[in-house]
Parts: sequence; structure tokens; C-alpha cells
Amino acid sequence: MKKRLLTLALCGAMALSLAACGGGNSGSNPPADSGSSDGGNSASGSVYYLNFKPEQDGDWQALAQAYTAETGVEVKVQTAASGQYEATLMSEMAKTEAPTLFQVNGPVGLANWKDYCYDMSGSALAGELSSDDFALMDGSSMSGIAYVIETYGIIVNTKLLGDAGYTMDDIKSFADLKRVAEDITARSGELGFSAFTSAGMDGSSDWRFKTHLANLPIYFEYEADGIGDTDAIKGTYLDNYRAIWDLYINNCTCAPTLLSAKTGDDSVAEFVTEQAVFYQNGTWAYGDVADVGEENLGMLPIYIGVGDEANQGLCTGTENYWCVNKNASPEDIQATLDFMYWCVTSETGLEYLCSGDHMGFVIPFKGNLESSNLLVNIANDYVANGTTSIKWCFPTMPSEEWKNVLGSALTNYAADQTDANWETVRAAFVDNWAAEKSK
Repeated sequence: MKKRLLTLALCGAMALSLAACGGGNSGSNPPADSGSSDGGNSASGSVYYLNFKPEQDGDWQALAQAYTAETGVEVKVQTAASGQYEATLMSEMAKTEAPTLFQVNGPVGLANWKDYCYDMSGSALAGELSSDDFALMDGSSMSGIAYVIETYGIIVNTKLLGDAGYTMDDIKSFADLKRVAEDITARSGELGFSAFTSAGMDGSSDWRFKTHLANLPIYFEYEADGIGDTDAIKGTYLDNYRAIWDLYINNCTCAPTLLSAKTGDDSVAEFVTEQAVFYQNGTWAYGDVADVGEENLGMLPIYIGVGDEANQGLCTGTENYWCVNKNASPEDIQATLDFMYWCVTSETGLEYLCSGDHMGFVIPFKGNLESSNLLVNIANDYVANGTTSIKWCFPTMPSEEWKNVLGSALTNYAADQTDANWETVRAAFVDNWAAEKSK
């Protein structure tokens, strides 16, 4: 029962972000069925997967080897560097031996790659989905299929929080979070730790703030306006975005002027060595923080002072959709569909995808396993307690360039926190949104 809660709660929530982009895939290959039971011939084909997630590279390499050992079908996995997926995909797709399996982040990503996407409608893989809401449609074509549901928020070292004189129940709003964080900062000398880990703004870490944190003002604007996307963001809640960013950068382990050089590894190290109480990240980071001890881990929503904070949950959704390259040979397409089906149905595939000892995913397929990932189970508890999950709206962000411009503006503002520099952030958020959407 528990393993289904997060999936069921998302079925309605995903509808907005999975809206069809329109148009068909002219000239696509005739549908092939995935799964060996469907009679497809993948023996002469091979798989080339361009993986989006650097933190899961080792598991994907091992999973590919296990599949080859079992079936004899070659599976090559290449993993793009953090923040470089789109550029790597463009480069690899131009080669003779192009990826047969790649991914897009939602409707915006699909718009760039829909002419390469094989229609998976009617495939055995599509039949394993727990809900059709996890299919990414282009008109009547099933161009992508989500393979993971993830959740993020503020990971908490509850032991340190207790050492500072607080519990998780003391933080139910942005005002509470601000009060606690600033008190920890005021007493950091005697306590021996800071409130937040460093909000690193190099490429291994800046996505947490130019994408994941930026999701909050977008989500609340969409909710207020009753929309699921827009060509002209208004920036209604940018003052709240500034407030949470100020809280992060002025109550962390280093001076704000140093954040441009801080990395994701720095943030992890600061958290696991008990230099900070709070660390913004998601369920995928469980392996990085597990050494803190399950009894010392909690997770809070990212409060920004908007909406019904007493009933606010964590940020839950996906930007990870598998797509099959329709320009690959029929044999490679079949081999790729078979590999994907095996990943979500076989004992080995499910162990690697769902186990906390490996990727620790919640997957939107019928075979999803109960997770040993504590952060996933915390996310399930939020859903079970009736909180409102924050949808992932960042797949509607106009482009990677929009994110990069915003990230640069946030970095500059952190180093010199003037109203003029925040105006640059506002322009990067609002004006550049319209400019990028018009391209």
C-alpha cells in the first residue's frame, strides 16, 4: 500500500506538466512490441543509452553488464557530465552510432527532439505504466515514458537540530525556518555548526537553485493564475524567491562571496561531517547522506512564505522521460525496447532501480518495489498525511540558457546583495523567459 501512495498522489498532479505538445511524428517506424514475450527480434540489435544522471552511472553500467550477461545483447551506457546533457545529446545524435535510448525533461525538451522520438504506444513497456499520466505525448504519439518519480526539499540533520534546541515540529513555515536558521547562525560559534550547507553555484550544484528552488515561485504563480505553462512569466513571487535565497546564502558554512566556487561535493561533505543542519536536495541524494544515520535524517518542505504552509508538502514529480531514437535500425529499436521492459519487470532490473542500495527510485510502473530509501519513505509519509505536494513545474522553463542566465545572476547577487543586482535576477527570470519562449 505504502509503496503506491506517491505514485497515486501524482497522477492528477502530473497532468499539467505532461500536456501534449501537438503535432505528429511523420515517418516514424511501424510500432514494435517490447518484451521477449511479444515475439520481437532483438538478438541482432544493440542498445546505446545516453544517461542523464551522473550519480547513477555506476549502477547503470552494472545493470547493462547484467543484461548482456543474461541475454547476449550489447548495452553501452554513456553518462553526460552534470549540466551538459543537452550539448552531449546534440553531439552524439550527429554520429553514425547515435544513442538508441535518450531522455528529455518534459514538453520543452520534447519540442527539441520530437522528430527523433519513436512512438511507444501499444508497447509492452507502456503497458507496465501505473498510470497513463506518466506518458509524454506528442499528439497521439507516445514519445516519452517517465522512468522515475522523485522528491526534493530540505534534508535535515535532526540530531544537530536538536543540539540547537529545536525539533522538526518547530518548523512549519518560512517564518519558522528563518527564525531557527538565524538563531543557529547567531550561535554557530558555540554550537560548532551552521544552519545551511554552502549553496554552491558551480555546475555540479547550481541546478539546485536556478532550477529546483526557482520551481517554487513558478509553481505558486501557476496555481494563482490557474495555468500550467506560460510564454510570459510575471514573477509574482520573486520577492519570496529572494527571501529564501537570502536565507540560504547568509546562514551557511561560508561567506556568500565564495559560493561561485563551491561544488555539490562540498555541500555533501559539509552535511555528512555535521557542519550544517540543512541541505537542499532530493531523494536521489540518499546514498550521499546515509552515513549520517537514518535516526538523524528528516526532510522539510521548501517554505517561501506563500500559500497554505501548514499543509504544504515536498516537491514531487519528474523531468526524466525515456525516448527511443526512431532513426535507429529496427533491430536496435527492438533491442532498446526489450532492455527498457526488462529494467522495469525483471528481478535484477527492479532491484537496481528501486533498491536504496542502488538507484533508490520510485518508478511509475506496476513492478515498483517498497523502497529502502529513507527519504522516499519520508516523502510517502507526507502524502499519507494529506499534505499538498508541490508539482515540478521546471520542465516548462524555456531552455537551459534561461537557467544559466538565472544562475549567473543569482551568483552575482550573492556576492553583492544590492537591489540593483536583484533587478538583474528579476530580468533574468521574467524578461529572459519571454525572450527564450519566443525562440
